Parts: sequence; structure tokens; C-alpha cells
Amino acid sequence: MASTSRTRTGRGRGRGRGRGSGSSSLPPPPSTLPLIIEEFFIVVYEDPLVKKELPKKFADYLDGKEPAKVYLRAADCGPRLWTVEVLFDGQGRMYLDKGWEKFAIAHGVDFGWFVHFKYEGDDVLTVKVFDGTMCRRYYYSDDEDTDDESDDDVKPCIHPL
Repeated sequence: MASTSRTRTGRGRGRGRGRGSGSSSLPPPPSTLPLIIEEFFIVVYEDPLVKKELPKKFADYLDGKEPAKVYLRAADCGPRLWTVEVLFDGQGRMYLDKGWEKFAIAHGVDFGWFVHFKYEGDDVLTVKVFDGTMCRRYYYSDDEDTDDESDDDVKPCIHPL
């Protein structure tokens, strides 16, 4: 059985320039798009329990509306919000300060881990934690209390593994 090979000639549907009216449907160049910083991550290089610096672009995004505190919500740990005070150093840097330690302990944050944040508006950040294997850690909570300011105990979210 002989095989036949066919050669296609241009029909205007391939990867060429084609014929067009000169107008482009390409999006505008990135420099003309509005800057919206909704998601970012940090890598835990030093003590996981000390204040954490957030990216400068996120701090710049909040310029003029710097919150005194933010509310962290673990992506898979129920509706609980962790209140964390925010520190601005006057040089454009923003830190998660008092309250971060409780969140980090409850979620077992450790050296070399990635912590992903998504800004939801109203000073709420949804958080996903990735461990040293670069795999996401999933948590659940058996805590019905959604207000962490009512007690000083750290009620950990539980990792199922």
C-alpha cells in the first residue's frame, strides 16, 4: 500500500499575514492598560512568624487608601477572617504585622513556603498556602466562631494529610 502525501497550498487560513483591512483586533499594549493588582505571592525566606512585607506594587495600588488592618481568609477554611494589622513604613513598603503570627501558626507556615494572596476588596485578602514541595495545602476548620478577636487562642485550621 503506497502512501500519498498531500501538500496544502495557501488558502488564507494558515499562519500568514492574510488579507485584512489593516485594522487590528489586538489588545492595547500593556502600558496603556489600567494597573490592577489583585493577586500576588510572597516567599517565606526568614522567620515565618515575623511581619511580612507585601509587594511594593500592591502597596502602590492601595496608595491613598491604606488600610489600618486587613482580613485574611484561608481559601478553604470556612468563613473565618483573621484580623491582621498593616504597617506602612513611609517609604512605600507595606507589612502584615500584628495578627500575622496567629495566622501563620494556625496554617503551619514554614520556611521556603509560598503564600498566595488575592485581594477581594473591602480590605479582605483570600490566602492559599503552598508548602516546600510547591503543592497547595488544603485546610478545613471545625470552628464555628468566625471572629478571631473574641479570644487569644490560636485555633488551627486542620490540614487533612
